[in-house]
Amino acid sequence: MSTSKPNMSDLGQSLYAMAEQLIALENRLKELEKDKTKVAFGTMLEKGGVHGPFKTDVTLAYNKVFTNIGDAYDSSSGVFTAPFAGVYYFTFFYQAAKKDTKLELFKNSQVVVRTSEEKASYDTNDSGGNAVVLQLKERDEVYLRMAANCEIWAGDHHTSFSGCWKHLSEFIDSH
Repeated sequence: MSTSKPNMSDLGQSLYAMAEQLIALENRLKELEKDKTKVAFGTMLEKGGVHGPFKTDVTLAYNKVFTNIGDAYDSSSGVFTAPFAGVYYFTFFYQAAKKDTKLELFKNSQVVVRTSEEKASYDTNDSGGNAVVLQLKERDEVYLRMAANCEIWAGDHHTSFSGCWKHLSEFIDSH
């Protein structure tokens, strides 16, 4: 009975190839983990014409989504849900229509910032907006509501809602 010894050169090459594959897989896993922390959305209210007035306050569901990295914005409900805790930046802008306008940005069920416009007969074409940096917990919700009996212009790229996660190192002075 013959016993052959393994070729050490072949074993070394196999081990080296497996080590390279392991390193490549680890690097890919790190990239996938980094992608989990990328969150940004950009939307617009595109259904043309006047949006409103409504008899009650309404959550605005921005139907044209330009960017939704991380899938945290739901265009059917208009709600952004934080996928993880962190610092987030939000902006919203509107084009006023012929009636008063009042928009409020909510964190969960609390108003954080608002913007409004009272119509005057001499002033028929106004825009407004606001921005805020919020510290959110995982699953916190952020959304915009328009007050009852108000209206905004939807279409022509005037009314938008955007947000993104801000890495904490962007807020820390490195000096």
